[in-house]
Amino acid sequence: MTADSPNAISPLGVLPPPGSSCVHLPLDVTPQELARYAVGLANARGGTVLVGADATGERDAGELHPLMVTHAIFELSGGRLTVNVQHHRQPGGARVLAVFVPQAPYVLAAPDGAVLAWDGAHLVPVTPAQSEPVPQQDYTAVVPPDASLADLDPHEVARLRGLGQRGGLAHLPDLDFLRELGLLIPSGGALRPTLAAILLAGTPAALRAHVPQAEVCFYHHQTPDVEFQFREDLLRPIPALLTRLAELIQARNRFTPVQVGLFRIEVWDQDEAVYREALLNALTHRDYTLRDAVHVHHYPDRLEIMNPGGLPGGITPGNILRHQPKRRNPLLAEVLARLGLVERAGVGVDKMYGLMLRCGKEPPEYTTYPDAVTLALHSPGFDAEFVRFVARKQEEMQTLSLDMLIVLSLLVREGEATRAGLARALQLPEDRTPRLLRGMEDHGLIARSGPGRGIAYTLSDEVRRALGRGVPEPRTAPPPARPARDLPARPPRAPRAAPDPSGPTPAEVRAVALALVRERGHVRNRELREACGLSTQQAWRVLRRLVLEGHLVKRGTGTRDAAYEPR
Repeated sequence: MTADSPNAISPLGVLPPPGSSCVHLPLDVTPQELARYAVGLANARGGTVLVGADATGERDAGELHPLMVTHAIFELSGGRLTVNVQHHRQPGGARVLAVFVPQAPYVLAAPDGAVLAWDGAHLVPVTPAQSEPVPQQDYTAVVPPDASLADLDPHEVARLRGLGQRGGLAHLPDLDFLRELGLLIPSGGALRPTLAAILLAGTPAALRAHVPQAEVCFYHHQTPDVEFQFREDLLRPIPALLTRLAELIQARNRFTPVQVGLFRIEVWDQDEAVYREALLNALTHRDYTLRDAVHVHHYPDRLEIMNPGGLPGGITPGNILRHQPKRRNPLLAEVLARLGLVERAGVGVDKMYGLMLRCGKEPPEYTTYPDAVTLALHSPGFDAEFVRFVARKQEEMQTLSLDMLIVLSLLVREGEATRAGLARALQLPEDRTPRLLRGMEDHGLIARSGPGRGIAYTLSDEVRRALGRGVPEPRTAPPPARPARDLPARPPRAPRAAPDPSGPTPAEVRAVALALVRERGHVRNRELREACGLSTQQAWRVLRRLVLEGHLVKRGTGTRDAAYEPR
């Protein structure tokens, strides 16, 4: 769900009343004042800021753009607070602006040093004593009061032992094996299993009794809309869950072969290594104190994993690549790492990014809410020439780092980008990007143009040729104008010539899309393809970008039926 979808179903459902986790603000609030309340709410317990929920009359919160709000919050918090902002349309048609604010893992101070928190009615100063973080208990290390060895399934323990061969633990007897992993501990005069042990090897009865929230609900959708054609609810130990989910996804998965010299690369709609990592992250880092299940939606164009509990403290979609790893469930995460199922060093997200970018796809997309997070793995197509280009670079022994892939992928999609735009995509401060960009220039991967702060980066001519994009002809200065008295009468404007083989630039495609909207009241993917000579994927990317920037609104579903109208 995006911040620019005013007709989307909001996770709010019924608008919550003002209180300890919800702030109601009037329509005339400034973005800067709204940012103060968002930071104050983050310093308390997190929650929702609503603008215009109590408004009456013809005006609504539609005039307050989400980008203005996110920018003000970014500035006030020094980039340490990332929120989700969207318009929620009420039954009467009026729009409310909703800002979903996560709880801050540490105190957020304004640039002037002031620290405020929301007390349920007002913003109040926070004293140093009040700001001390409280360590959270590892819920998965708890031993349920009535748990016993009978709660563990011998077949699932054997499955764990098979995984334990990687860590050199398979030679140990069952009890010693589980004790070595920290899954059995002495309690009440006997060895008893922790919740992590039940999550990994529990019997069906033990899972239902102790952690019924460990359920995963799988849905298959034949179309991109909300209706599903198949559902299966799974309450199994984590290794068994992964096996069954992989079966369900692979049964509906497809691949496209890409020939690179003598080798063939299979590009799957959903790469198994990517979705397996995503599922493991969801099961390892979800909040098991919440009585909600993990939901996996398999659409024709994406896989969505909806996870209770949001991202661990301090991690946001805007820093997830760079933030120090956080483990909400340390015991469970440690056991899975020792068994070789998850990355101990916290590089699982990097792995997903790298695999998707190498396959010519967009990176994983995270959307956060106060008590949940959704990960979308998009697969509406891929750039086969980019796949070949990356593979050839690997053959030439020129390793493309993840940062290089992020830059190249963005420039392939957008055509050009400023250093600030590339820094946001890299999730780095702008002053830490010059070395990377200079190195990519030296390797002939990118080129820059423009003076000072107006510098823009594009793909180099060599890379454009390798990707089949063609090299744009250099622009020449127009001849000097003659005096007005010597000018002949202007002839009628000739029809526009056919585009050159390199095709229109992204800026020209955007302009055409907006012109079609002004002329017809809407534009469809097919119409933009025909006007600009694009593929379905290229047109989709341009239209999606215009939606995200707030220029257009998507009506309908699917590539064929969806229409994009002015916002």
